[in-house]
Parts: sequence; structure tokens; C-alpha cells
Amino acid sequence: MTHRLAPKAKEATIGELAARSGVAPSALRFYETEGLIKSRRTTGNQRRYSRDTLRRVSFIRTSQQLGMPLAAIREVLAMLPEDRTPNRADWARISECWREDLDTRIRTLQRLRDNLDDCIGCGCLSLSRCSLSNTLDALGARGPGPRRLVEKQVPCATGACGTAAEDQKDACV
Repeated sequence: MTHRLAPKAKEATIGELAARSGVAPSALRFYETEGLIKSRRTTGNQRRYSRDTLRRVSFIRTSQQLGMPLAAIREVLAMLPEDRTPNRADWARISECWREDLDTRIRTLQRLRDNLDDCIGCGCLSLSRCSLSNTLDALGARGPGPRRLVEKQVPCATGACGTAAEDQKDACV
């Protein structure tokens, strides 16, 4: 089976789109139910997808791999034009919406990588060093969860771990 759409075909069947995108037909139906992609129905009630749906599916899959929730994906896809195939400027505009969030995720993953063998500030006191790093569970006073991973590290002159919460920015959409 070929993994190409016919050059002159304006539409693809669900099987053709699945083969070309590497996404299961059940996932394509789910994306459609969630309002992420659209199809038209033939008189025999078969789905037909426009060629540009392949780009949308690729965008959805890549966004999911980056950890973006479907609600956020749906919001930016709604910014794409309905009357024409999205162009490079359209994709750049919606990608910019996530730049800051992705930068924050990258910094968090780097902190996780760099401190993976150390206490992540969960308050469990399970590591022998944790009681020294988190004296009297100071991190627990700032809220639940892995505080050192979700808060930005700020250098401290006293040698204690000082942190400051990441600023929350308005949503792009």
C-alpha cells in the first residue's frame, strides 16, 4: 500500500489519510468528534477529508508529543482559515502561541534532568539528604507537588534553595 495521496485527488478517504499520516482511523474519528478536523460525508456516508487535513493531523500529533492538551490544540486550530489551505504565515502565527509554554516546559525538563538523582522537593523526606535540603518541609508550605520542578530556581546568597513561582501569562487565544 502506498503512503502517498494521489496527486490530483482533492480528498482522501479515512484509510488513505490514516496510511499517509500514520494515525489510526479510530484516532481520526476521535479527532473529528473532538472538533480538531472535519470531513464531508458521501451519499454512502463515507468520510472524505480535504488534502490539507493531513497537515492538521500532523500538527495535532506533533502537538500531542510536545504534551499540549487537546483543548489547547483545538483553540489554535480554530485560528486557521476555513476558506483556504493554511499557509506558512498561518502556521507560524499559531505556533507562536505556544513558544513561551514550550520554553517553560524545556526549562522544567532540564531541571529534572540535572536534578534527577536529588530530591525533587516532593516533601516525602524519603532520601537521606532530603531533610537537609527541605528543612522542616519548607517546600510543603508553598503548596503540594514537586515544588523544585514547577518553580523557577533563584540563586540564594545563604546557600538555601530559594525559588520564585513562574509568572503566568495570558493565553494566546
